[in-house]
Amino acid sequence: MTRIRLFLPIVVGAVLVVFMAVLPMLNLSLPGILPTPTYMPGTLALLSLCMVFAALALSYNLLLGSAGMLSFGHALYFGAGAYGLGIALEHFGVPLFPGVFIALLGGMVIALATGAVAMRVSGIPFAMVTLAFAQAGSVLVRRNSSVTGGEEGLGLATEQVPDFLIGVVNTRNLYWLCLAMLVIVYLVTLWVDTSRLGHLVRATRENEQRVRVLGLQPYRAKLVVFVIAGVLASLAGVAYMLLQSGTVPRAVSADLTITVLVMVVLGGVGFRWGAIVGGVLYTLLDQRLTVLAGSDAIAGLPDVLRVPLSEPLFLLGVLFILVVMFLPGGIAGTIDAWAKRRRGDRARSALRGIDDAETESQLAEAGAR
Repeated sequence: MTRIRLFLPIVVGAVLVVFMAVLPMLNLSLPGILPTPTYMPGTLALLSLCMVFAALALSYNLLLGSAGMLSFGHALYFGAGAYGLGIALEHFGVPLFPGVFIALLGGMVIALATGAVAMRVSGIPFAMVTLAFAQAGSVLVRRNSSVTGGEEGLGLATEQVPDFLIGVVNTRNLYWLCLAMLVIVYLVTLWVDTSRLGHLVRATRENEQRVRVLGLQPYRAKLVVFVIAGVLASLAGVAYMLLQSGTVPRAVSADLTITVLVMVVLGGVGFRWGAIVGGVLYTLLDQRLTVLAGSDAIAGLPDVLRVPLSEPLFLLGVLFILVVMFLPGGIAGTIDAWAKRRRGDRARSALRGIDDAETESQLAEAGAR
């Protein structure tokens, strides 16, 4: 039973990845959820965007769920990946893969510099320092229009990108690229969580003073996790840049970090698969509710209903409030608690069965005497 419980998530994950890989070749429809059948570019682009934000939520869950660091500036590293790739391709004139390396290296350097400063404090001061860095990054992006495109954003220099990643006809290739990126981010977060580093940051989250007494260095461990999370966010930003053929200043804003925080809380803080579910669910709702808000069905309603229903953020906010009230552990946390209760009930039933069998045996022995 223990082996089955250990290998079941691996088998389920592998089957899911294979299914997602062949999905562009299937003709599946989910009316109201997906705009078109799964083999068409519109649905593939939406699913690719879901995977990008699922990867970003995974990287943030590494900070909040594993290390217990509430950051309001995580979007800075997502934007570093997106803008870094765009700048490398347009201003440096390098091919795609060297440009990706430059973007990830830039994200790592920024995460190392900002993390080294921000982690001199903890708790709310830490969150405020990361917010300040995000705001500074947003100002730099908006004011340097000659490099970043300013308020208009930065487009992708397609002449430096291979042809199989350009255009609507190649949306399938971009979909597979985003799927590969999500798998890489998941495997890295899994490795961190199960490594000695992951155990150390979780112990630091619970009691940092005790970790110091044991002679360990929690600051260095948290900084390493912070940098890894920043690089993974930059990788998601690279995929976003390729998928959207450009990026905008919101990619480095604190608003995006709040959105990612909602994704992680919605899915369940501390659960890797919960972060993926939260990222996918939030992105689907955001995209589909935007379409719903502009539909004729909403336009024909009375003002008392039309006004709130025509605002996707209002609906998402109500959903988030309901989750916090009725599912405080998020989707994954609620399911995990339910599964633990079921296992506990089965264990108690088994113990009662053993006790009943022993009682019957003792009564039988007494009768024989």
